Amino acid sequence: MQTSELPDLAHTDTKPLHWLATATAMAAVIAAAGMLQPDPAASASTPHRTTTQHGTAPVAAPDPERATYPLECGGLGNTVAQQRPGDLDGDGRPETVAVVHCAAGSGTPPSGVYVLTGESGAAPRVVATLVDPTEKLSVGDVAVRDGIISATLFGYSSADVPRCCPDRQEKVTWQWRGGAFVRATAPASEGA
Repeated sequence: MQTSELPDLAHTDTKPLHWLATATAMAAVIAAAGMLQPDPAASASTPHRTTTQHGTAPVAAPDPERATYPLECGGLGNTVAQQRPGDLDGDGRPETVAVVHCAAGSGTPPSGVYVLTGESGAAPRVVATLVDPTEKLSVGDVAVRDGIISATLFGYSSADVPRCCPDRQEKVTWQWRGGAFVRATAPASEGA
């Protein structure tokens, strides 16, 4: 057996004192992390979209499963594929953005994107159609942040493109301005 030319490493032999020192250091790190909280004044500048007003309970966003959509599904019913709550018009009450398509057994049915509102206990109602299923688009990820709705839309350049494989992609946003949702589009890309 060869002997090492390095000195013995004293720290490789652990003793209870080492574990106590390690535990004390970890407790100090955890305590310091607990004191590092976001500044309440800074977070007040970004409004929280689902708020409690005057001591009342938070207002729940409309449930998209209870809404009736302007879809023609031939008796198949519909599927709520995505739902995102958020205060879209700045009134302190959340709306829900719902991506809905017909409940087809196979294939990729076109989607609609709807904005829902409603009073507590009442069935939600569609107040805006952002993407109509007659546009024959599929909808990728949808997000709601700071009153802005963003989505990726997938479509087809011609009727010859198989419905499984959209060849157009468009990133869009909508924002409530002047009493309507205004759409903005990023440059479209070919070959999704």
